[in-house]
Amino acid sequence: MNGVTSEAVNGMDERKPWEQAAGVLPGPLRRSLYALGPDRLCALEELRLRRGFPMTALLPEGEVETGGLPVGEDELRQVVENATQSSAHTALDRVRQGFVTLRGGHRVGLCGTVVKKDGQIVTLRELSSLSIRVARAVEGLATPLLPALTEDGRFLSTLILAPPGAGKTTLLRDLVRALSDGEGGAPLRVAVADERGEIAALWRGEPQLYIGRHTDVLDGCAKAEGLSILIRGMNPQVAAVDEITRPEDAQAVIEAAGCGAALIATAHGAGLDDLNRRPAYRELLAAGVFRRLVVLERRGAERDLRTEVLP
Repeated sequence: MNGVTSEAVNGMDERKPWEQAAGVLPGPLRRSLYALGPDRLCALEELRLRRGFPMTALLPEGEVETGGLPVGEDELRQVVENATQSSAHTALDRVRQGFVTLRGGHRVGLCGTVVKKDGQIVTLRELSSLSIRVARAVEGLATPLLPALTEDGRFLSTLILAPPGAGKTTLLRDLVRALSDGEGGAPLRVAVADERGEIAALWRGEPQLYIGRHTDVLDGCAKAEGLSILIRGMNPQVAAVDEITRPEDAQAVIEAAGCGAALIATAHGAGLDDLNRRPAYRELLAAGVFRRLVVLERRGAERDLRTEVLP
């Protein structure tokens, strides 16, 4: 990415984050957003479409109705079609994890009636609600943390812990950017296993969200497999993944740490005691993979960050 800056990436979608995310809405729903006004729209975090109720917007002060008629099945299916650029029927047949990632890293979560075959989810039908989560880069968010995450000039493996929706991915993204660009030290080679396309939001091979000059991204690959590929092929000094949830993810992180790379990962949780109650994280903590824990809490528009030393 020679010549690339955080202000301009070739092929980057120049629309504001909320405009990118709202671009999948049918016209009437999209127009109903404008009543919120430009300042509130720039702070938009999520849109919620629930069948039988008007659309709502999640803002720092809470969830508010945007006006307009109740959302029906046609509107829900139209969003899915716009998000996937295919018919809703075709799209739902390939939705396994309950979400679709949009250009720009925004995510559409889907709820409805699950159809299973041989114990596995094969499709969703009769959509009941959608959540459109707005992704945005917040440059400088991680900068104050860097002194606490380094020791003798070395970055220490760090786990970011927060409840859902508090901004774990946003903080992870900016920490990747800061390390890659050499804030507070020499630039580091950072490899990102971006399973859901939310960290870098690659579009035709180019990140839509700035993640630094020395960052390599593997998009759309399961975390465990992605980490293995990146460690073998890209020789990173730091490897990053979002939301460790499965035992195989934890095992892959342990193996990556054994290869000499520092790790950055995120997890849902309320604190260290919460992590110790879960087998996958208990294994990670016992293995001593992470040296620092960043606990992120959200109070309205404010983020509270604190760093703890792990043994």
